[in-house]
Amino acid sequence: MKLFFKKIARVIVRSAIYAYCKVVYRAEIIGKENIPKDETLIFCGNHRNYLDPPLMVVTVGRHVRFMAKEELRKNPFFAFLGVVFDGIYVKRDSKDVTALKTTLKALKNGESIALFPEGTRNGLEKGEKVKDGAAFFALRTNTKVVPVGISGGLKMFEKVTIKYGSPIDLSNYQEIYKNKETEKQALEDASKLIMDSIIELTK
Repeated sequence: MKLFFKKIARVIVRSAIYAYCKVVYRAEIIGKENIPKDETLIFCGNHRNYLDPPLMVVTVGRHVRFMAKEELRKNPFFAFLGVVFDGIYVKRDSKDVTALKTTLKALKNGESIALFPEGTRNGLEKGEKVKDGAAFFALRTNTKVVPVGISGGLKMFEKVTIKYGSPIDLSNYQEIYKNKETEKQALEDASKLIMDSIIELTK
């Protein structure tokens, strides 16, 4: 019964946020046809402001579990969204084994996840190195990555555009990843491919 009410809450909250994005930010969604309907996926987008996570959640057209920093639980709104959409909270700047295990289990159970490879808002602009979490999860579970480019919407009533690219198959990196001597290089190369694809979609 608990799951039943959560599903109802998801529909209501998703509809409300979608309407908000459409009215306030005139949200334009491009490339939804690129998203496979019945396949476990990892959605990776660029991160600019607070709008990005809910925008992805309500436009992707399927249930996704978002990976977010632990600090967001202090915000009542984002804490509520975390409960409704089964968010996975991560302790930044530490090896959060619990979040890692939860994410791997979700993917192996056929659930899809979403995250930001930049690790923080405007990470690339701040000179931050792209995080290899998405590549790690993709290679570990043999899951395709859907790049997502978000542009505009930095101010109220400014149009926001979200583009979904074609799924990236990282199977070519599997053999390199399995070799301990080249594992790090495989993660770096795969992470760069993911981030480059995201950036291309923001143009």
